[in-house]
Amino acid sequence: MSQALELNKKYKTLLEKYRINTPLRQAHFFAQLDHESNLIPRRENMNYSAKRLLQVFPKYFNNISANQYAGKSQLIANKVYANRMDNGNETSGDGYKYRGGGLLQHTGKAEYKILTARTGIDYVNNPDWLIKEPDALIAAIDYWNRLGLSNVADKDDLDTISDLINIGRKTKVYGDANGFADRKSKLIKYKKEFNVISI
Repeated sequence: MSQALELNKKYKTLLEKYRINTPLRQAHFFAQLDHESNLIPRRENMNYSAKRLLQVFPKYFNNISANQYAGKSQLIANKVYANRMDNGNETSGDGYKYRGGGLLQHTGKAEYKILTARTGIDYVNNPDWLIKEPDALIAAIDYWNRLGLSNVADKDDLDTISDLINIGRKTKVYGDANGFADRKSKLIKYKKEFNVISI
């Protein structure tokens, strides 16, 4: 049995309660989680070489600063996530504390505040709880439902789901979400696993 099917079985009651309860919804849900985290709750690594910093975060680094920050994950996260998403400045440590976490890589203090308010679980003071499978799934389900993605999944609209999860808004360009080809491949896989019947 695949990891997605195992998670679906293990958390069936929770997924049913929050309406991720049809084969098509489940296929879309697990395809996105698989792309973002390989279905393993984790925190964002942030350990980049100088070359990779210039490719991934060109807005924040030049040749000199990339060499200074290379391999220093805490400093990198604090720099690239500073003064946005309700994080404090670079010296606050918020960038690293509220870096991506869970199955959907929830990022930024604002996101952790929303999760805390909506679930009643204190992720603001305990962001590392998102590496625990139950918490990671609760957070992923909350985010999915907050964005109304089950309704989008009912339309089999991979592009919109991927845009909303990866970019934070629907774009006009089809397939521009990061890793769209992988998301599409995983959706095809999970449609088979969840026995989605094509119409």
